Amino acid sequence: MKEFALLFRQPAFDYGSLSDNEVEALRRKWADWAGAIAAEGRLVDGGVRLDPTGKVLRTGGLVTDGPFVEIREILGSFVVIRAESMDEAVTFAHGCPALERGGSVEVRPVFN
Repeated sequence: MKEFALLFRQPAFDYGSLSDNEVEALRRKWADWAGAIAAEGRLVDGGVRLDPTGKVLRTGGLVTDGPFVEIREILGSFVVIRAESMDEAVTFAHGCPALERGGSVEVRPVFN
């Protein structure tokens, strides 16, 4: 079994504009989706939610505000899963709540 990182990219979105009920419904969607993967024994790391601010260090010691201010998507969070193949890892990415809000899921093998 191989490990894959599922990286959740989302367009800039003001979660503060959601009602408490909408926030809870969204939290439940994420918990249900990740819980289904965990129930199969495939969740390696539950991931963390990332703050949209940060810094980017570039070659030569240049530090800029980040992350990736030149694009409209932000890396919001990630999980690490176990799957037999890239195709199976992509199958697990289907149903991810990030996709419902115009986001994407990047699937990448993890080197062990």
